[in-house]
Amino acid sequence: MGMTESTMTIGYNEWKEPDLHPNRHKSPTFDPNYGFPNGRKEREPTLSYDEMVAHKVPEEYRDYCAHYYVDMARCYRKVLPFNYRCSHEKHHWDQCQYEEMISRMKEYEREKRLIQRAARKKMMSPVDEGGLEE
Repeated sequence: MGMTESTMTIGYNEWKEPDLHPNRHKSPTFDPNYGFPNGRKEREPTLSYDEMVAHKVPEEYRDYCAHYYVDMARCYRKVLPFNYRCSHEKHHWDQCQYEEMISRMKEYEREKRLIQRAARKKMMSPVDEGGLEE
C-alpha cells in the first residue's frame, strides 16, 4: 500500500503544482554541476552503442548496466538448461539496475528541490515599486 500511496501523492502533487515539480520526460533545467565546487564525474557506459547492438542487447537494457546484461546473457547461453548457475551474474546486473534507479531518484529529487528553491527566492525578492507614485 505504501508504494501505491506515495506514487499517487507524487502524481497528484505534480498535477496540482506542475511548476514546482520537474517534468520526468524532459531533460533537467539546472546545470548538473550546480552546487558541486569541483564538478561531478559523468557516468558513461562501458559499452558503446555499437557494441550493445553487436551483443544484441534489447533496447530497454541499453543503459549504464549493459555490460552486466551481456555477461548474464553469455552465462545463460553457456549453461542453458541450468540458469540458476548464473545467479552471480544476475545479482551483479540487478545491483547495478538498483543503483541506477537510486541515482535517477536522487537526480529527480535534486531537480525538484532546486525548482522549489528558485520559486521561494522569487517570492522573497522585493517587489520593484519604481512605477508607483503617491
